[in-house]
Formats: sequence, C-alpha cells, structure tokens
Amino acid sequence: MSLPYASPAASALPAAPAVHLSAPAYVLGELPADHTTVDGLAERARQFGMPPRAALWGWGTVHRTAKSLETLAAESARATLDGAGAAPADVDCLIVCSTRFPGGPRTHGAFVENVMAATGLGAASFTGLTLGRCANLLAGIRTGQAYVAAGMHRRVMVVTTDRVTDESVRMENFALFSDGAASCLISADPLGPDAYEIVAGATAQDPAGLDWSNEISSDLAREVNRQILDDAGMKTGDIQGVLHPNLYKPLVVLKERQAGFTREQLFLDNIPRVGHCFAADPLINLVDRQSAGDLRPRGHYLLASSVPGVRIGVLLRKLPATAPADDTTDTAARKGEH
Repeated sequence: MSLPYASPAASALPAAPAVHLSAPAYVLGELPADHTTVDGLAERARQFGMPPRAALWGWGTVHRTAKSLETLAAESARATLDGAGAAPADVDCLIVCSTRFPGGPRTHGAFVENVMAATGLGAASFTGLTLGRCANLLAGIRTGQAYVAAGMHRRVMVVTTDRVTDESVRMENFALFSDGAASCLISADPLGPDAYEIVAGATAQDPAGLDWSNEISSDLAREVNRQILDDAGMKTGDIQGVLHPNLYKPLVVLKERQAGFTREQLFLDNIPRVGHCFAADPLINLVDRQSAGDLRPRGHYLLASSVPGVRIGVLLRKLPATAPADDTTDTAARKGEH
C-alpha cells in the first residue's frame, strides 16, 4: 500500500475557536422488514462465501422507504431544529450529503429547492457533498466545523440522505443497507440538551486504495487515531465509545480492533436493528446511545467512518445537559477529563 495522505494535524495550525455539534437526529425508512425479505439474499451470500448465519453477521432488520431523498432529508433536519430549539431562520448554511444525488445538473436545482422549502431554510447558503461514499457525513461535519471556525457561517445544518434504488444490491459483501437520513447542527455555541464539543478531527486517505473492490484499511484508521489523540492529548483507552458504521459484525470488530480499540468501546447493537444506513450510521449510533443513557457527561466519543481508501474521525466531548452555553473549560483541563 502506498503511504496514506493525512490531513494536517490541528496542533500544527493556529488555535481555532470552539465549535459544537448539537441536536443529532435521524429518520429510517418507514417500511421495516426482516432480512429474509431481501431479494436474492441466500444467493448473494453464496456468491460472497458467507454461511447463512444471521447472528454471526448481524443480519436483522432492513428499513425501506417509499419517500424521496428530499423528504427523508427534510424530516431529519426538522427533528434537528426541534431538538436544538432553533428556528429555520437561525441556520445560514445547509450541507447536503448523499452517495448518489438523483438526476444531473438539470434536476439538482429542484432537489435543493425541495429540501430547503420543506425545512424552511430558504435563505441559507447550500453545499452538496458526495464522492466520499459512506464517509460523506463526517466530511460534511468537518466542512461545517471549518465554516463556523472561519467565521463564514454561524449555524450550519449538515444532513445526509440515501436510499437503495435497486433491491438486488441491498445486500453487499460488507453490509445490509437501509434507507434513511441523519442530521445535526454545527455552531459556535451548543444548542439544546444534546450537545457536544468537537474536540478534534482528522482524515487519512490512500488514493490507490479508493476502488470499491479494495478492503477497508486499518492503517488509515490508526493514522487518524494518531492525529486525533495527539491533538487531544489523550490515549485510545480515554475514548468511552466508538460510533462506527453498521457493517457486518465480524468486519467491524476486526477492523476497529486492528485500529487499536477494544471490543468494549464498540457499539454493535444497531447492526441487526438498523442495518447500514450509508453515511448516517455514526450519528444514528450516537443518538441511540444518548437515548439509552449510555453517554457520560464530559465523556469522549469518536464518530468514525471507513470506506476503501478513506478514514475520517471526529472526536466529541459530551456536554452536560444542564450546562450553560459557555460551558467550555480550559483546553488543558479538558484533556484531563476522561
């Protein structure tokens, strides 16, 4: 493998103002069904050399939708606005992520118009983000963080939306896919009861490994971890949880343990419950762990996504629900809170 390209460590750059991720939310396809309803599942499993053992792989429920990508995106975005106690007019930028935007240049304008009209974000700037496949959302979050830190925008809505359009590929050799969307607000101040400080983030990539047929790289994951942990002054064991993609259980466990994490730091429950919802998985898992009361105030949690040739990580610090808007203690002190 060629040497990976890694984004510059934040510690090599001037100190940036605090940026927060608030009110994560998601919607799943409204038509849940057992994995046995997936077209050609048994044949696909034979092709992939996978014994038909649902518990081993984490085959469970898939979530299909009859809704458009725009509708899924708008439903999630409205849930984020409600969770943050924010009005659409409070948002001045929208980042929409998708593995595959429908149509082409002649239809993309209507696509954006429909999303913005359905969410009331008609006056916001907008950016479309793709090409990163199931790492799109974390790329969008890092883009929103950069916008806010640079003073370009005050509050950025980041939303990812995807659905399977060809049922014959709902099962792949790495995951069972579900339809859905996820979103959050990126801003200087925390908003609402579910808010997180963005402590650090990093990207590493190997252009020679980007082809779909390549394996996910643990080397890239270790490089991202190194950058993030060096910048935060932390060790791998100081991270309370990893919010990773909902790929097949053996694949997740293998790759994340090779990256340096323990089995206890992973969250596998949503693999059979949700399936792989494209780029949305890290936020879906964050929301569900928060709803279950599994997140510690001031605990550190890593949003992580890997696709062939790319790894992106965003380290969050959970803010207490009752914390005032200025609950941002000294950076050195934060590094000692584990």
